[in-house]
Amino acid sequence: MKKHLFPIILLLVGNTISAQQDFFALAGKDSPRIEFSDFRAMNSDGTSGEKIFTVDSQAKVFSQTRNSSVSEDKAAYNNSQATNLATLAYDSSNNNLVYMPMFSSNIYVLNQKTHDITLVENNVTRVTSCDINSHMTRMASGYDGNIYAINNSGTQFIRISKKNNQYTVDDLGIIQDDALNGKNSFTSIETGFGGDMVADAQNNFYVFSTSGNVFKVSTKELQAKFIGKISGLPENYSVNGAAVNAKGKVIIASAKGAALYELNLEDLQAKPLPGDQNMHIYDLASKYFINDKNASANVFANLDIYPTKVDEQLINISINDKSVKGNLKLTVFDISGKNVMNQNLSVKNGNLQQQVYLKNLVSGAYIVTIAEESGKNLLTKKILVTK
Repeated sequence: MKKHLFPIILLLVGNTISAQQDFFALAGKDSPRIEFSDFRAMNSDGTSGEKIFTVDSQAKVFSQTRNSSVSEDKAAYNNSQATNLATLAYDSSNNNLVYMPMFSSNIYVLNQKTHDITLVENNVTRVTSCDINSHMTRMASGYDGNIYAINNSGTQFIRISKKNNQYTVDDLGIIQDDALNGKNSFTSIETGFGGDMVADAQNNFYVFSTSGNVFKVSTKELQAKFIGKISGLPENYSVNGAAVNAKGKVIIASAKGAALYELNLEDLQAKPLPGDQNMHIYDLASKYFINDKNASANVFANLDIYPTKVDEQLINISINDKSVKGNLKLTVFDISGKNVMNQNLSVKNGNLQQQVYLKNLVSGAYIVTIAEESGKNLLTKKILVTK
């Protein structure tokens, strides 16, 4: 199947999805071979939500390189609705789905609302159709707002970034095995190939191989450390998709037609979800991250910070709650936890509408908190500065 062939307190940000819809799936047809069916939202219990885009949907594809619309050969491996689609990530800043076919270096960005697709052609990714080692089979959004992908053998670790409405692709290097991995090698087809990956709040990644092995990949050291094998799965269960849900657990799925499982990373114990029992899923994606300790949900319904994607160095503070009074403190932290900015706020009669200038903040992800003078936290939200 796919990939051989071929806080925890969570930050509830991003564009609105139905309350129950937790993550996204790249789903396949009920077939023994790789055969793309659709992208769909998934509910927290493992049942299918709405279908977003299908193999039969009308697609308008715009080439970033050629700056024009293009027509694609639907019989080829490198088109936006190819049967062999294998990777998926959710770009919460733009509410887009990012994906790649397995035998191609093409990157596609799907606008969920319009169904317009941007084709990102790149010369960085070295994918050869006859070399299964080179196929991109793991993809996830990073905590810094970029999209990351790793090929089967770990010889290419790429970052997909967007700046000034243009996507760029960077090769971050080769991922090596930790010296203590032993027979559980990240680069071996028996123990490390395929699967999917998720990110944590330090912008490291957990990679799940089809065999159920779990590796933690350090982005700074470019090293994969074996942390264990998933238990609780049926024999011969092929792990092909992974995503973090709203509870901070990892959801895993199979391309072979099986139930979805919820995984606790602390003990690697998997428990089946009660939803659909015969799903063919090639990849999963979500807006959540592992160990997002710096973030929490809004405990007041009428407090907000927006926009979450900041391209003009201004954020809006909106408070309309009579239980919120007096002086408040706004603090901005970078993703390492360093305090980079403070500002005092004053609420009168439970109401405040104010713009805050994010002076001297470089592009990247930040955590913004609003707290009372006593130190009680009222609101925490992640923002992405893209100036």
